[in-house]
Amino acid sequence: MKKELELYLHIPFCVSKCKYCDFLSAPSGEEQRQIYVERLCRRIRYWSDVIHNYGYEIVSIFVGGGTPSILTEAQITQVFEAVYESFPIREDAEITLEMNPGTDVKDKLPVYRKLGINRLSMGLQSADNKELKCLGRIHTYEDFRQVYQWAREAGFTNVNVDLMSAIPGQTLESYVDTLRKVADLEPEHISAYSLIIEEGTPFCERYGEGRHAEELPDEDTERQMYVRTREILEDYGYHRYEISNYAKDGYECRHNLGYWDRKEYLGLGAGASSLMDHIRWKEPDHIGPSTGLVLEEREDFTRLSRKDEMEEFMFLGLRKIKGVSEQDFYKSFKVSMDEEYKDNIENLIKEGLLVREEDRIRLTDRGIDLSNYALSQFLLGK
Repeated sequence: MKKELELYLHIPFCVSKCKYCDFLSAPSGEEQRQIYVERLCRRIRYWSDVIHNYGYEIVSIFVGGGTPSILTEAQITQVFEAVYESFPIREDAEITLEMNPGTDVKDKLPVYRKLGINRLSMGLQSADNKELKCLGRIHTYEDFRQVYQWAREAGFTNVNVDLMSAIPGQTLESYVDTLRKVADLEPEHISAYSLIIEEGTPFCERYGEGRHAEELPDEDTERQMYVRTREILEDYGYHRYEISNYAKDGYECRHNLGYWDRKEYLGLGAGASSLMDHIRWKEPDHIGPSTGLVLEEREDFTRLSRKDEMEEFMFLGLRKIKGVSEQDFYKSFKVSMDEEYKDNIENLIKEGLLVREEDRIRLTDRGIDLSNYALSQFLLGK
């Protein structure tokens, strides 16, 4: 039986960098993108023998960025031809491509379908054009509506929409309006994240260390946005299966679930991370002087200790609403969860942040609210 492996491909280019974004991405020219695509394809083929020789089968593919939809039809075809030539792909694999509604995609959508892409992830963030402008997005809500319609007409039946709360100038009313407008469109999946001010971004320069706090929703409003997200989306038939992710039944993102379940994955492209055979590594992410983001033929490897893997099992798995299985923990590490975490678990149960139900341990609603604290308690060094 073949071993399951997820594949992530990073496209680090965008039309312009959003003001909140700290991902590895940058504007680029056509020549830079073509050179990158050729190097990415070479990297894909480099891994072909390893994947075949060790008996792996690709069960999901996620093309992220940056803005993958910035690539031309010929370039994205070139990438997928390399993938299909190099790797065994499971027949029912989930294949996702991230899209920015501000890119020219109408003629690309049928090409995506022919290439086997069966899931789109659209970065909307807000249905309020003033909020989109504040974020530095290159599209309007009307642009998103048009692209969403084109995607449905092209035959896509699995679409995710990314939303953001706690945007500067955003009110509870405007956020609820965004939630309802998007839910009315009935995408199969909605990711709803709160804005985080990341170091090295224009937003950090303006809002870091409490500067201009009056422009941001206050703590009580942000809390209400968080609560209303769940209430409204559940009313529309979405269930929450991870701290920030909601789906219609059967449309949970299999690729992301793989990350939280610590499934093995191979990441190719600048800055992409991998986990295979108890080893983590990351592709180089520096920017070259003439060719854009460069891929070099080297990796930095870290072999995970048993302690590392136990910690990841807990703090990644507990992000899922159903939590983690004590039986699965024992199968993985040949010790019970209580042997390693009894005091941590009991303390969090007493604090009302964790609950134990039969074989599973999961965060309570309050535990989800305080997830950063709760998850940190499973670092064995504490």
